[in-house]
Order: sequence, then C-alpha cells, then structure tokens
Amino acid sequence: MKRLVIILFTVILIQGCATTYRSSGLMGGYKDVQLDENVFKITFHGNGYTSFERAADFTLMRCAELALNNGYSFFAIIDADSYTSNSTYTTPITTNTTGSAVKIGDYVIGSAQSITTGGQTYHTSKPSRTNTIICFKEKPTSGFSYNAKFIFKAISQKYKLFKK
Repeated sequence: MKRLVIILFTVILIQGCATTYRSSGLMGGYKDVQLDENVFKITFHGNGYTSFERAADFTLMRCAELALNNGYSFFAIIDADSYTSNSTYTTPITTNTTGSAVKIGDYVIGSAQSITTGGQTYHTSKPSRTNTIICFKEKPTSGFSYNAKFIFKAISQKYKLFKK
C-alpha cells in the first residue's frame, strides 16, 4: 500500500512539472521574433516532463496570441519544425555493508549484510517546436489559415489557462 501511495504521488508530481505556458526560462517556455511586419517565428521548448502534444499546442497558442496582440485575426503556418533532445543518466552504484560479531569463549559468531543501490538509468526527452507564421487582418481567400481568437480560446480552455 505504501508503495502505491509513493507511485501515485510521483505521477501527480511529474504531471505538475511539465513546462507551463510562459516566456522561456529555466524550465522551458516560448520565444518569438518578428521577421517582418506580419511574419513571426515562434519556438516552444519543453522540459523532460512535457509531452510533444503539449509543446505543439503551446506553440500554436503562442502563434494565435502574437497575431491577436499585433492586430491580426488570422494566421497561416508557412514553416514548421519539431525536434526532441534526448539524454540518459545512470545513477552511481553504491554498496553499504553492516555487520556484528559476538565472542563466545574461543568462538566468534557474526553476521553481515550488504545493500547495493543505484545503477538505474533514466531517459529524458525534451520536445521543441518552431512555427513561422504570416498574419492577416482578414481571412485569406486561398490556402489554409487559423482563426487566432478561436485557437487561443480552445487551447487555453484545454489546459485550463487564463480563467476569467
């Protein structure tokens, strides 16, 4: 039972550690740069607890937010890239031995116990996504475009952000 509680606590803790929707920092986040009057490049870096879906959603949400903040209602993704940074760490192996001995006459009786810990290997994947977008005040008549207001609202509701 104790083990189940520890596992459940760990899962809840890990879920709470995923990168949040914010400007880039130590635990990840978004960065953007304006390339032209209506063209932006947005990158979102997740941490080891961030799913690829979350990274893609937050990149798209930032695209919508940038469009809206700059007076545009629609945007189209003209270039996209995604990648994952992978790393592995193995904990050091340590052995501790404890023992006891008792002398009874000419004899010594003893026992010892060794406990070895470590040697676990942990794999970490950090997803990143980059979108280059072009923004429009009106819905373009050709090609696919996103409605910025709709995208921002849908993704912020999905992750329960910006409660009003």
